[in-house]
Amino acid sequence: MIQAFGLTSNPRKELPPAVDDVSFEARAGCVTTLLGTPGAGKTTVLRLMLELQQGRGLTYFRGRPLHRIAHPSREVGVLLGDVPGHPARTVRGQLRMLCAAAGVPVRRADEVLEVVGLVSLRHERLGTLARGMDRRLGLACALLADPHTLVLDGLTEGLSVRERHWLHGMLRAHAAQGGTVLCTTTDPKEAARTADRIITLEGGRLVADQAVADFSRTRLRPRVVVRSPHATRLAALLAKEARTTQRSVEVVQEADNRLSVYGSTCADIGETAFRHGILVHQLADEVGDMGPGAASARREVQPPGTPGEGSVADGATPEDADVREGSATSASTEAALAASPPAPSGIPSGLPTAARGSEPTADRTSATSALASPQGARPRPSDALTSDSLPPLPPPISVRPAPSPLRPLRYELRRAGGVGTGFLAGAAVLVTSALVAVLLARIGHTPQHRLLAAWPQELPLPPAALGAGLLGAIAFGDEFRHPALAVDRGTVPRRLGLLAAKLFVAATTGLLLAFLTVGCDAEVLYLVYGPELAKVPADWLALTASWTGLVIGCAWAGVLAAGIFRSTTAGLAAVVAVPVLVVPLVQQTLGGPSVRSAAGFSVRLRELFLAQWPFGGERYLAAGARVIAQPVGGALALSLAALLCAYLLTTLRSRVR
Repeated sequence: MIQAFGLTSNPRKELPPAVDDVSFEARAGCVTTLLGTPGAGKTTVLRLMLELQQGRGLTYFRGRPLHRIAHPSREVGVLLGDVPGHPARTVRGQLRMLCAAAGVPVRRADEVLEVVGLVSLRHERLGTLARGMDRRLGLACALLADPHTLVLDGLTEGLSVRERHWLHGMLRAHAAQGGTVLCTTTDPKEAARTADRIITLEGGRLVADQAVADFSRTRLRPRVVVRSPHATRLAALLAKEARTTQRSVEVVQEADNRLSVYGSTCADIGETAFRHGILVHQLADEVGDMGPGAASARREVQPPGTPGEGSVADGATPEDADVREGSATSASTEAALAASPPAPSGIPSGLPTAARGSEPTADRTSATSALASPQGARPRPSDALTSDSLPPLPPPISVRPAPSPLRPLRYELRRAGGVGTGFLAGAAVLVTSALVAVLLARIGHTPQHRLLAAWPQELPLPPAALGAGLLGAIAFGDEFRHPALAVDRGTVPRRLGLLAAKLFVAATTGLLLAFLTVGCDAEVLYLVYGPELAKVPADWLALTASWTGLVIGCAWAGVLAAGIFRSTTAGLAAVVAVPVLVVPLVQQTLGGPSVRSAAGFSVRLRELFLAQWPFGGERYLAAGARVIAQPVGGALALSLAALLCAYLLTTLRSRVR
C-alpha cells in the first residue's frame, strides 16, 4: 500500500505552495484515484511521493520510503506524461533496453507486449504510435519489472471510450491480484465508474477522501438541465411549487439562461413550464458534477423561509454536503455531526495531527463553527493549535540521484544499436573521408599518413575524429533529449557505472570507425591512383598510436561534455574546441617569455621510457609518450582531464544535495 503524510511542495517566490499538507492512503487490492481540475496539484503530489521534487512530507511504499528500496522500479511502476523514448526506436527495442536497465531477463519484454496487446506493433517506431498505443506502451514500461505498485498520471487523457475501458480493465486486473494502483484524472464520472476510493484535490489541498459509494452520493447527483429565455422566472416557479408540495428540490441558475434542477424530473419541469407559458429550448437528464471547481460556475436559487427545503450548495466539501443532506430531515447540530464522513483511515495515530491530514481533536463547538464556515472551507490544523503545541513540520523531501542501469553495458549497447543514427553517421564519415582522400591525392603536397586519414592541413580534425566525437556526444545527448532512464526516477543518472559503459562503447565504436576509415581510404586510393598512394608508412606503429589516441580522445571528450552540458551540440563543440582553441592556447602559454622553458620535453620523455621492458614494452610506452607530447595530443589530454573533473564534480554535487 501507499501511505502519504504531509506532502507539501516548496513555495515559489511569493506564490503559495502548489500542494499543501496532503495526506492519504492507497490500499493494496484497490484502485485509488486522485481527482482534481487541471492545476489542482495531482502531478505535484505524485512527484513529491516519488522524490522527484523537493518539498516536505513522507511517503511509504509497503512500509518503506522510496530511497530505502534497493531497486525502485521493481517496487513501483511509474508513468508520468508521455513515454520518454527516441521516436526512431521500435516498441520492442525500447522495452528490451529498459529490461537491461531494470535488470530483468530480456524475454520479459515479449511477455509484457503480449499482456498489453502490442505484439502486432512490436516493430513499429515510437514516433508513429497513436495516442492509445502510446498509453499501452507506457503501461508496459510500468509493468516491465513486475512491480507491486502502479503510479500513473493522466493515463486515459485524450483516449476513446473503448481505450479507456481497456486500460481500466488492466488496472482492475492488477488490483485484483493484490497490487496497489494510484492514478489521476480530471473527470469525476470516470473516477466514480473505475475507482474504489477517490481522493479529491482542490487548490493543492485535500478536500475529500471517500469510498466510491460516498463520492457518488455526495458529489455526483442526477439533475435536469433546462435552457429557457425565461430561466429566472422558471426557477422561481419551480421553487414555489417545491415549497407547496413539501419536496426537496434544488434549483441552480447558471450562465447562458441555463438551470440545473436537482430532485425533480423532466416531466414535472415540462408541465410547470407549459402551465405558465414559458418557452423551453432544452430539457434533458444529466448526471451533475459536484466535484472541485463546480461552485465557481453556479449560483444557487433558494426560496426564502423554507425550513424543510434541504438544498445543497455545490462546490462544498464532502463533510458539508453530508451535513446539509442530514439537515433536510433534522436541523440540529448533532445530526449534522453524525452525518459527516470519518477522517481518512489507515493513518497511524502516533503521527502529529498535521502529518495525518485530519482535523484536530476539538469539542462540538469548534466542529460546529467549522461546518458553518463559508464555502465549506476546512480549517487548517494549525488554526486550532496554540503556538506552544504546534506539531513538527514533516521531514524534507530531497531529490535523490537516480540509480544507474543494473546492467549498464548491456543497456548502452542496446541504446546505441536501437536507432540508426550511429550507422548513418558512420556511413557519412566513410563516404566523406574517401572523397577527401581522393581530392587531396589529386591536389598533391599531402604527406602519406595524412592522406590515408583524409586530414588536410586546413581542417582542425579528420572526418573520423569528428565522427567519433559526434557518436560520443550522442551517447549522453540522447539520454537528456529522450530520457529512457527517467521513466520513474527523474533526471538522467550520473553514476560512474553508466559513464564507464558509455566510455567503453564510445571508444570501441570510435576505433572501429577509425580503422574502417583508413582501410576504406587506402582501398579507394588504390583503385583510383594505383598502389603507390596506398603504401603503409614506415613509422606505422607511432602513427597508429597517435591515430588511436586522437580518435578515442575525441570520442571521450564528446561523452563527457554532453554529460556535463546535457546537449549533443555542446559535446561536439567541445571536441572541435580542442584543436581550435585549446591547442593555440597551450602553444602560446608554453612559448611565451619565461625564466625556464620546457624545450626538449618530448625527447627527454621518450628517453625516460627507453629502459628495457619485457616483450618490447618500451616501444609502446615510447609511442604513447610521443602521442602525449604532440600539441594536439597534449591539448586533448588536458581537455579530457578538465572534462572528467567537471563531470565528477557535478556528480558529487548532486549526491550531496
